[in-house]
Amino acid sequence: MQDRAWRKSSYSNGTPEGDCVEVSLTNDAQVRDSKHVAGEVLTFSTSAWNVFLDRL
Repeated sequence: MQDRAWRKSSYSNGTPEGDCVEVSLTNDAQVRDSKHVAGEVLTFSTSAWNVFLDRL
């Protein structure tokens, strides 16, 4: 996997033990568990990610 810039949820309060996700936005949207950065990554198309955000 290429190097990506990951952004942590603002709801994590900066605590490493908190439950939170990280998102990387380039040509697609990827989401991972911030406590298991080497684990599985969910990938969404840009249009699917935008629909998700619109419905939040």
